[in-house]
Amino acid sequence: TDGRTLAAQPSRSRIGRPRALHRSVGGVCEGIRTGFVSEGHGGWHAGAMSAMRVLPMAEGRCGAAVALGVAPNARAGLGPRRRGRGTCGGAGRISHPPCPILVSGRRGASSSSHACAASKPWRENDARLVLENGSVFPGYSFGHTSSEVYLAEVVFNTSLTGYQEILTDPSYHGQMVCFTQPHIGNVGINEGDMECEKGCHLRGVVCRHLSETVSNYRSVETLDEYLKRQEVVGIAGVDTRQLTRQLRDTGSLVGVVCTDASKTDAELAEMASSWSILGKDLLKEVTCKEPYQWRDETEEEWEFQAIVGGGSDTVATSKAGDLKVVAYDFGIKSNILKRLSSRGCDVTVVPADYPWEEVMKMEPDGVFFSNGPGDPSAAPYAVDNAKNIIGKLPCFGICMGHQILGQAFGGTTFKLKFGHHGGNHPIKNTLTDAIEISAQNHNFAVDPATLPDSVQVTHVNLNDGTVAGMVSKELNVLTIQYHPEASPGPHDADVAFDQFVQMMKEGKGVLEPKIDLTGYGV
Repeated sequence: TDGRTLAAQPSRSRIGRPRALHRSVGGVCEGIRTGFVSEGHGGWHAGAMSAMRVLPMAEGRCGAAVALGVAPNARAGLGPRRRGRGTCGGAGRISHPPCPILVSGRRGASSSSHACAASKPWRENDARLVLENGSVFPGYSFGHTSSEVYLAEVVFNTSLTGYQEILTDPSYHGQMVCFTQPHIGNVGINEGDMECEKGCHLRGVVCRHLSETVSNYRSVETLDEYLKRQEVVGIAGVDTRQLTRQLRDTGSLVGVVCTDASKTDAELAEMASSWSILGKDLLKEVTCKEPYQWRDETEEEWEFQAIVGGGSDTVATSKAGDLKVVAYDFGIKSNILKRLSSRGCDVTVVPADYPWEEVMKMEPDGVFFSNGPGDPSAAPYAVDNAKNIIGKLPCFGICMGHQILGQAFGGTTFKLKFGHHGGNHPIKNTLTDAIEISAQNHNFAVDPATLPDSVQVTHVNLNDGTVAGMVSKELNVLTIQYHPEASPGPHDADVAFDQFVQMMKEGKGVLEPKIDLTGYGV
């Protein structure tokens, strides 16, 4: 749609702006129109309108709008542009009468049609993402760019919020995330939402639009500044819909983000095809070096237990330090530790390869196996530790921990086509007879055909029928293939922490499925 079409629209527009405001942008060049009306970028929100002045626009090419200083915050993050009548350097003059435009706090010096030659209200592409199959996605770089070439497996994440938690989730170590949410960076970076003290674990961020304006009371820096400090590359202006469709159809692919124009696409594709996550033990790259104590609970302002309720009555009777838990750190998130602590658990975190004999000497009430990155079959030491612990103590595993325990049961794992990454995955939970909407982040799954009869599949992913949870009543073990703490995501699965507490307090056999999974594909 162009400015004249917008001017003809009814007073209640699709973005809720008054008719006069739409008339005011009639005929403005496409770069400005996209940044102001179509995309809602760069601070052009209702609160900013009081700081704007409406000035007349002189006749001539619509490129004069640039000379008057329109859309100062729309200079980046707008993606590729289509040229046509009425755009900067366009094919003709504006055919309608002169119209007013919005100018941010100052008057332009000139309305000459030559003004647009000096600058453009968007950034030119200076980077590209090349996949191992040869596909090329152009964009513009942000964050850390001095290395020029960045290699990682590319996955897509469907979460609508929580990009900071995704950036700092150790389970993404060695990967590059394509965000299906098109607008990234609008709330900046804050100190409270870090999932790991070590900072960003992604090797790259791929997004459609990078917000030029940060609006959040907790923000301390922009996403661009944070990625620079963490030496992580970003590429924006990418057609993330097309990229996501390709990853969905062909499976996860290794990709290279490159800012060096001298390298050919063929060279980069060959570089990508030479690397694979299969067989990579990444747990030792993200785990802690020494055991440590964790006692911080979920902050009061973020505590949601009273809202979502619990799965048992044990939580209310658990006092701080009432239960001793040893947590294996395969890449554990801080909010998992906070949820355990909020249940009255005194948590000791140990490295991924910590000997099981040393764990038993601590005399814990239960053992937790955390989330983590990489191929679970590449960590046999973790499987051996789990084999020697299950049956002796109550155990709870999530994500990587679920896969490690699955192998300890005698099962095997396999790589999913494109993994599960996002906050909207439906799970059938037979322990509660409920459907949970879950937050997930993993590339591998447990093969149910390889599990012994003593292990029940109690949770199933309703999208693809893969195993999402297991229970062994005989060994007193619970596992789930998703994040009960969410962060980001819904809190439906928080009940799993209650069930772990119940297992530690009441012993074996307390978790009994209410229904079977006949008809659910498992």
